[in-house]
Amino acid sequence: MRLTTKGRFAVTAMIDLGLRSHAGPVALAAISQRQQISLSYLEQLFGKLRRHELVESTRGPGGGYSLGRGAAEITVADIIVAVDEPIDATGCGGKENCMGEDAGRCMTHDLWASLNAKMIEYLDSISLKKLVDEQIAKGVSIQDAPVKRAISSQPVVRPIKITAPNSVFALGSALTK
Repeated sequence: MRLTTKGRFAVTAMIDLGLRSHAGPVALAAISQRQQISLSYLEQLFGKLRRHELVESTRGPGGGYSLGRGAAEITVADIIVAVDEPIDATGCGGKENCMGEDAGRCMTHDLWASLNAKMIEYLDSISLKKLVDEQIAKGVSIQDAPVKRAISSQPVVRPIKITAPNSVFALGSALTK
């Protein structure tokens, strides 16, 4: 099994989301900035995570992503499988035709299939909550930036100062002075 950046970035972004999910939806742009992951790449990954119901999206001002279920219920295996990361060490992709179409399995097929089972078992035993708790124990700072809203809850009342003439006649007299 080779874990590519797709799986690594998905797990990293989910830990970031898990750390901050208590404060409401988290913007992908913020995750992108904190984790140094391309925003467009995160959008692709979170589209897949959303289809697997690991995250939920909220639109509009103050929107972003939140966990689709509790962090204790999401495993690393769930995240990796959601982003289409193959967890397979066999040369045949589990089809049992390692030696070719008609030749059958290679001598090490059972070894690699057993390794696959152990990897899945291990990744399935680690919850997102465990990873989040480990980060908190390490002292990772979680700075809750205030949520920026497009529309203020309080109206801004300022008197409007007009310095331009308000009629054609006032304009004419302003020009002749």
